[in-house]
Amino acid sequence: MTTLEGAGRLSGARPGLLDRERIIAAAGYNRWLVPPAALCIHLCIGMAYGFSVFWLPLSRAVGLSAPKVCANMSIFQELVTTTCDWRVASMGWMYTLFFVLLGASAAVWGGWLERVGPRKAGFVSAICWSGGLVLGAIGIYTHQLWLLWLGSGVIGGIGLGLGYISPVSTLVKWFPDRRGMATGMAIMGFGGGAMIGAPLANMLMNYFKTPTDVGVWQTFLVMGLIYFVFMTIGAFSYRIAPPNWRPEGWTPPAKANTMITEHHVHLRDAHKTRQFWLIWAVLCLNVSAGIGVIGMASPMLQEIFAGKLIGLPDLSFNQLSAEQKTMIAGIAAGFAGLLSLFNIAGRFFWASLSDHIGRKNTYYVFFLLGIALYALAPTLAAMGSKVMFVLAFGIILSMYGGGFATVPAYLADIFGTQFVGAIHGRLLTAWATAGIIGPVVVNYIREAQIAAGVERAQVYDFTMYILAGMLVVGLICNAMVKPLADKWFMKPEEVAALQARGAAANIEGGSYGIGKGGLDARAAAFWAFVGIPLAWGMWVTLQNALRIL
Repeated sequence: MTTLEGAGRLSGARPGLLDRERIIAAAGYNRWLVPPAALCIHLCIGMAYGFSVFWLPLSRAVGLSAPKVCANMSIFQELVTTTCDWRVASMGWMYTLFFVLLGASAAVWGGWLERVGPRKAGFVSAICWSGGLVLGAIGIYTHQLWLLWLGSGVIGGIGLGLGYISPVSTLVKWFPDRRGMATGMAIMGFGGGAMIGAPLANMLMNYFKTPTDVGVWQTFLVMGLIYFVFMTIGAFSYRIAPPNWRPEGWTPPAKANTMITEHHVHLRDAHKTRQFWLIWAVLCLNVSAGIGVIGMASPMLQEIFAGKLIGLPDLSFNQLSAEQKTMIAGIAAGFAGLLSLFNIAGRFFWASLSDHIGRKNTYYVFFLLGIALYALAPTLAAMGSKVMFVLAFGIILSMYGGGFATVPAYLADIFGTQFVGAIHGRLLTAWATAGIIGPVVVNYIREAQIAAGVERAQVYDFTMYILAGMLVVGLICNAMVKPLADKWFMKPEEVAALQARGAAANIEGGSYGIGKGGLDARAAAFWAFVGIPLAWGMWVTLQNALRIL
């Protein structure tokens, strides 16, 4: 038995198909096969961002031609009614379930993921996400809102959390020379999932639609099957790096970076450090500002620019006719799509840039540039410059996505790589918190401004200044992140015992016959497998988004 084989076995027994020991890479493996495996999962669960495509069809599932509204219906009655249509606002709670359960499941099962490996976690994610869609389809077919919430919202939300963090630790260990770029490639897929899923869902609903059915439950079933296949391919394509693996010919920089540790912090201790909570606040504040804008992107553009969007600059939002409001709503949908493109591109661009300028400096850019752009937004709106306004918010959303993609590498720099996936899972509770803070700040301030009689074009001015203030706090938190004291790091023998998994007490690092890899035929085919659907989604989104300009 070789050292490599020994590192992945427990007492000589052959590991099971889903076991971590089964997927330790052998000599000759190409590490560039791991990012597309992660994309297979992230592009599927990323459809969580695109679920709003179902709301309007479902709001008339009973009435068909128009919603069948039941006056004075309580939320509890709505959960079980079979004769009244669901309200869009009630279905919108799915987003809360998605992102709260994502953060909670990532935090609860992050340690389990580190023990069992990404294959088992990815496969369980596929079962939960796809199974949740199937259960949601049953809920739609029987017209039971509680079943839709339970299936797609709760069970699907658990699948979101497990799928989201499944590749993080693996990618960080495969790309010690490019941590930011590696995690950026995978997490880019989560931002791009809706660009594929939303137009696909529209196509399927139009195909299944009949005079007596809106075609949503059938769409859920088909998408659940498609996602299960893709996610299973991704999960079974995962391979983990041998203990202390390093790319052939690569050595850590001679000049040590004090913000990048070579040691490891145990999961049980990470949350006890000030650095964990500072980075938690950094992510939470960055995401709160961005997610608030995402949720209000469409009405914000319509209310600020109103008639300017259709060549009638003298008309305010309240002066537009119903037909004109329908026209600008279509244009504003393009704005939301364009922001999605910036969100995706930012995940790869900023995470890759962080490999060169450092994670802390990257977050400095996020906060300083974000503060300036949020503060300038009211001025750009007053100038009536659509291009500058859209560009400003495009950059803001690129940094929103970049924050997600950069934070796993930030954690690996501070806490080491041994438990980075589980630590990242716990940190994602910041996302769940931001999912509440951001929309609440934007929505309630908007309502208060409208109630106070503020013109629609100016109702977001105060909100922009509040969001800029939140980023100031984030800037301060980022400045306070310092290297950890030695007391927090695990002893070398403790790390060796964990890495050996009980098979070999002292495993020397090295390349294990695995080079830096490259775009060979197999890798090129796998990248095309995930890249073609993503390119199609980008093309469709760009076609719609450019209408705004």
